[in-house]
Amino acid sequence: MATQISTGTSELRDITKMERIGAHSHIRGLGLDDRLEPRANSQGMVGQAKARKAAGMILKLVQEGRIAGRAMLFAGPPSTGKTAIALGMAQSLGPDVPFTMIAASEVFSLSMSKTEALTQAFRRSIGVRIKEETEIIEGEVVELQIDRSLTGATKTGKLTVKTTDMETIYDLGTKMIDALAKEKVTAGDVIAIDKTSGKVSKLGRSFARSRDYDAMGADTKFVQCPEGEIQKRKEVVHTVSLHEIDVINSRTQGFLALFAGDTGEIKPELRNQINTKVAEWREEGKAEIIPGVLFIDEVHMLDIECFSFLNRALENELAPLVIMASNRGMARVRGTKIRSPHGLPVDLLDRVLIVSTKPYTAEDIVEIIKIRCDEEDVKLTAGALTVLTSMAEQTTLRYALNLISTSQMLARKRKSDLVDVEDLRRSYAYFMDEKRSVEWIKAQQSTLIFEEIPRHEEDSMDVS
Repeated sequence: MATQISTGTSELRDITKMERIGAHSHIRGLGLDDRLEPRANSQGMVGQAKARKAAGMILKLVQEGRIAGRAMLFAGPPSTGKTAIALGMAQSLGPDVPFTMIAASEVFSLSMSKTEALTQAFRRSIGVRIKEETEIIEGEVVELQIDRSLTGATKTGKLTVKTTDMETIYDLGTKMIDALAKEKVTAGDVIAIDKTSGKVSKLGRSFARSRDYDAMGADTKFVQCPEGEIQKRKEVVHTVSLHEIDVINSRTQGFLALFAGDTGEIKPELRNQINTKVAEWREEGKAEIIPGVLFIDEVHMLDIECFSFLNRALENELAPLVIMASNRGMARVRGTKIRSPHGLPVDLLDRVLIVSTKPYTAEDIVEIIKIRCDEEDVKLTAGALTVLTSMAEQTTLRYALNLISTSQMLARKRKSDLVDVEDLRRSYAYFMDEKRSVEWIKAQQSTLIFEEIPRHEEDSMDVS
C-alpha cells in the first residue's frame, strides 16, 4: 500500500509587504494640474475644489520661498477634508521643505511650558540648507593588498586607485581596511572616499571589467572610470531644521540627543547664538534658510496665552507658514469668557487667510469610498456601494469608511471576496454611530451612572 508523504508545505503563498493603512494613507498630493486647477479625482483628493486651489496657490509661494510668517485657517464642519488638504500640501512640498504637524492638545505638557512647545514646533518648521566643501578620493580600484600580522591583531595594506589620467598608491590603516571590507570593495570597483570622515562609497563597477564574469547580479551597476585628478573638492549640501541644531548644541550627547525623544526646554540664549551664527552663514553664502510649514490641527483647543504667543511669533524673521484647522463656529476662546468665530481671538483672525470647506456631495462620497476600498483592497457590490453612500449621508463619512474593513471581515467569514449589503447591515447593527449612541444614552439614562450639573454651576465653571 502506497504511503502518502507530506513535505510540510501544503501550499505556496506570495509574501507581500504588510503596510499600515491610515485614515489619510491614500493622499498623494493636492490633485492639481500645472495651472493649479483642481482635477475631479487625482492623487487621492476628491471635491473641495476652491479649498484645494487656495492651498495650491499658497503652496506655490512656499516652494518659491516668497511667503513666510503668514497664517492660514481651514474652517469647516467635521469630515470635510481639512486635514487631508494639509497632508496633500505636505506630500507636494517634497523632502527638502520642512513640514511639521501637531495637534493643539500636544502643547499642554508637564515637562515643558506651552510657549516652549510652540517654539520647538516653529523651529522644526524652519530648514537650514548648509553647503560645505569636502575633499574626496574618487577612482577605479586597480589593486587592493591587505597584510595581516601573525596574531591577526594588526592589519596594513595598499590601495591602488586610478582615473583615466593618473594612478596613485595609498597606504591603508586598520580603520580604512575595515571600511573597505564592509563595502566589499574589490579590484574593478569605482569608489569615493571622504577624506574628512573616512566614509567609503561604492559607486559601481567599471565598464572595463564588465566581461570579467559570465554572470552578474541584477543589481550590478556599471559606471565609467572617473576622469581628471584623483583627489577632488566636492560641495556637499545638508538640510537640517533649526530645532535639530538647537538640540545638538544644547545636549552633551550632541547628535545622539535627537534620538532620545525628550529634548526638554532649551535656553533662549542658546537659540539667539544659533540665530546669529546662521545669519553669519547666510551672509557668507554657506547656508540658506528654507521656510517650511507648521500645521496645527484643532487650533481652537489652544488658550489665550498660546494665541498671544502666535501673534508675536508670526512677526519674527524666522517664522514658517502656519496653517491651522478648526471645526468650530462661534466658540469661547479658552482662558477667557469671550466668544469668537472658530474659537480664535479677533486680532489673530485679522492676520489669517481663511479658507472654508463644505460637506461633500453624494458624487464625491462615492468617489471617496471607491478610493478607500482600493487602498484597503476591498471589493464592494454595486448595491453595497449605494447603501454605504446613503449611510455616509445620513450619519458621517468617517463612520461609513470605518465600516468598510469590518464588513470585509464579515464577508470573509461567509467565504466571499465581495462585500454585500447584508455585510454592511450586520456591521451597522454591531457598531453605533453618534446619533444612535445619543438615542441609546437617552433610553438607558436611568440605568447609567451620571451626575447632573446645575446650569448656574456649569456657567460659573472655568473649563479653559
